[in-house]
Amino acid sequence: MQSQDPLSADLSLGFLLADAARLMRRRFEQKSRDIDMTSAQMRIIARLSRNEGISQVGLATLVDLEPMTLCRHIDRMASAGLVVRKQDPNDRRARQLFTTDKARELIHPMRLRAEEIFAEAQEGLSEEARRQLHEALSVVVKNLSDAETAMSAPEAAAPRRRAEARQETTA
Repeated sequence: MQSQDPLSADLSLGFLLADAARLMRRRFEQKSRDIDMTSAQMRIIARLSRNEGISQVGLATLVDLEPMTLCRHIDRMASAGLVVRKQDPNDRRARQLFTTDKARELIHPMRLRAEEIFAEAQEGLSEEARRQLHEALSVVVKNLSDAETAMSAPEAAAPRRRAEARQETTA
């Protein structure tokens, strides 16, 4: 019986994806040295520009940072005039985040650099291979997002079920 190599193609998808993301992020940092922001701040601006009015907790989830870590970034970015916090009209305890004109001026140059890096990353792939790669990765992302949503749905429903159970026992 042949033992399976733990780094075989089937098992290394996660490593390949992580390495590709890490290398693309590093390339982006190299090409963006003239922009006076950290790579985390650039990620925050990019995500926020597509999700204007999002809460800090929501943005922390999108950029995969702890809420307190994101809060420190937002504090610095607000001081630099890149983002503003506004009162959520539906929840006086919450604040919504918005990019400023200063931040929006950086988005186009950031996107151009990203497109250059995407082209570098896909060099040597035919148009068909690029399309298939994009489709396959879209399926992977959807599958993982759906699985994550399915896992968090029971957790979100647990307090409601406990409240319903209490009501049944008191009725």
